[in-house]
Amino acid sequence: MNRDELMLRAVALAERNAASVTGGPFGAVIVKDGKVVAEASNTVTVDNDPTAHAEVNAIRKACAALGTFDLSGCELYTSCEPCPMCLAACYWAHIDRVYYAADREDAAAAGFDDSDIYREVALPVDGRKIPFVHIMEKEGLRPFMLWASNDRKVEY
Repeated sequence: MNRDELMLRAVALAERNAASVTGGPFGAVIVKDGKVVAEASNTVTVDNDPTAHAEVNAIRKACAALGTFDLSGCELYTSCEPCPMCLAACYWAHIDRVYYAADREDAAAAGFDDSDIYREVALPVDGRKIPFVHIMEKEGLRPFMLWASNDRKVEY
């Protein structure tokens, strides 16, 4: 499949989802070595899971299918520019490249406006709308010290 066919597949997933009651109008396809390894739609409402965006669902499926948490060598085709959460998930998964059709302004016009989140992420912790309260730092450092000394850890 070429890029256009893969993108049309992601858009078709989004269209099918938009016409149903299983989630929002978003679809994603993950490809490795020219083969589709996972595809998914948004299932936020049906799963009662605000993290069940198409990209995150596809990443989870691709990791399960490939037996790894590292999707290096994979490309993501998504019907819309990833939101901040999905953008971060792409980085954590080590996706090589992201192709998207609609952009964040298109999503905002359809009622999926992430501009507040983009602004919040750029703010200092004490300037965010949701209070982030830093407590028990010393206790919070213990897991990191244990991690650093664990010679059996699997780094990611």
